[in-house]
Amino acid sequence: MSDTDILERLRDVLHGTFEIDPARVTPSAHLFTDLGLDSIDAVDLAIQVQEMTGMRIKPEDFKSVRTVGDVVGTVRCLLER
Repeated sequence: MSDTDILERLRDVLHGTFEIDPARVTPSAHLFTDLGLDSIDAVDLAIQVQEMTGMRIKPEDFKSVRTVGDVVGTVRCLLER
């Protein structure tokens, strides 16, 4: 799965779960300040990423995630394991 594929899946997830306009979901978009997510939403997003990858996410894997690009990188790392 390429970074572009991951980004498209994230757009679908963020739109479906949080009703965020997919056009706003760019690699540089900050999850909290740009997209309006909060800490509870971040947990929901981590669960969605687990479902997307089929892999369990350790809290430390997701702790430094701040932007959509960070999520893409985390997903890529999980898929490469």
